[in-house]
Amino acid sequence: MRVVTWDAGRVSTRASVAVAAPLTGAALRDAYVDAVRVLTFGLVRVRHSSLVAGPVELLRLGAPRVTRNAVEWPIEGGLLAGRPGGRLRVQASGGQVEATVAGYTPSLPRPIYDFTHLQVHQLFTRLYLLRLRGPEPAPGPRASSEDRFRAASVDVAFCLTLARVTGRPRWGRTLAIAIAYHVACWSTSGRTLGGVVMRQRVVSVDGSRLTPTQSLLRLALLPVSWLMHKPLHDELASTEVIRD
Repeated sequence: MRVVTWDAGRVSTRASVAVAAPLTGAALRDAYVDAVRVLTFGLVRVRHSSLVAGPVELLRLGAPRVTRNAVEWPIEGGLLAGRPGGRLRVQASGGQVEATVAGYTPSLPRPIYDFTHLQVHQLFTRLYLLRLRGPEPAPGPRASSEDRFRAASVDVAFCLTLARVTGRPRWGRTLAIAIAYHVACWSTSGRTLGGVVMRQRVVSVDGSRLTPTQSLLRLALLPVSWLMHKPLHDELASTEVIRD
């Protein structure tokens, strides 16, 4: 679940996922710090509670207030903040973990913020929460690597065919078609044509549908996974391919 509201130039967001095991405030804090490092490939880190990229302080946070099942940081400034104020809070209760940002004033104008910083924030928050949930229990019976390869072969052939019938084949057009095709399919039904043929679909590790930005991240990481012979695209995007 994701909610975004605005009030007098201040934005508030809320997102949550179900978890099986209880989590302490200290665990939520430590997992947040680790997620910042892992999900940004080390480009952004937490230093003295603030988010920094090299010498640039992106978001200055105050000292975390840790309770039995929650952690909260006051927002005090930084490049991305228009002015001090607001808070970031993560709380685990009732089998759910909820992350909220309340009363935050972005430095960017709202139209630009909506299409840039907000999208990154929502993607990071979702992946952070899904990492807390973890890949187990699996959201369904996992598809075999052989079936996944067959489904991918069908999708590659389909994208090449689409590129050919829409005009003279060019790598730029083919890439654009492949991106639009995969993001649209994964974000709606979870099934590409290859998935329909092989009776499998892509879901988040909690069984929910992928968001468009989550789908785009998964697709962007596919070449890295092929080169490293490791499913990094599923690990970092918190996704799983299951049989229908």
